[in-house]
Amino acid sequence: MPGAELRLELQPDHVLRVSGPLDIDTVPELLARNHDPFGDAAPAIVDLGGVVRSDSAGLALLVEWVRQARRAGRDLRFVNVPEQMRHIASVSRLERILPLDDARP
Repeated sequence: MPGAELRLELQPDHVLRVSGPLDIDTVPELLARNHDPFGDAAPAIVDLGGVVRSDSAGLALLVEWVRQARRAGRDLRFVNVPEQMRHIASVSRLERILPLDDARP
């Protein structure tokens, strides 16, 4: 999906909806913008159902978001996690620290 754009949308119900590619092409730019979604209106749930492509960079972003949420004293969970991300998390043993949930928000 060349040219696809990563979008983050914080919903009124405190669900952060992620759509587009979450990979080596989009994650560095997001991190360079110093995007911290864990301020006052922080999400409790990150819905990854709109992610169309992911790789280890996308998974690294999830780890960073968990760190940011914990520093802010918040709990965070990921829902609608694409199978590709689940597989990478399993192989890298990150499923033990990432709150990956099968439930929908």
